[in-house]
Amino acid sequence: MTRFLHTMVRITDPERSRAFYEALGFTFAGDFDIVRGGQLEATNHFFSMGDQERVLELTYNHDGRTYELGTGYGHIAVGVDDLDGTLSALAGQGIEPERPPYSVREGGSRLCFVQDPDGYRIELIERR
Repeated sequence: MTRFLHTMVRITDPERSRAFYEALGFTFAGDFDIVRGGQLEATNHFFSMGDQERVLELTYNHDGRTYELGTGYGHIAVGVDDLDGTLSALAGQGIEPERPPYSVREGGSRLCFVQDPDGYRIELIERR
């Protein structure tokens, strides 16, 4: 049987990233260090959402490197029950949408995008 496990993105500030993803409703599930040759190379930070365990892995490399998002990355989508309430709560933490909520088609779900501290786009979709 095949099943989806998680998505991994590289981050540059674990504390800021953790605060951002917790504000979106993810729950910190733990972290572990990767040590090679006696040197701390990276730390993986895992997050769960609801009953879905460890669906997001944020990897912090300790060598100080930076990253470019590139053109292949699109977004991570998160369903919310109340988009306006979610955006209000996020605004209280300094997280603003790229533009006001909208629908892709008439009668479709309302959605909008926010960006995490490293510029990764997160789509918030209101579930009806």
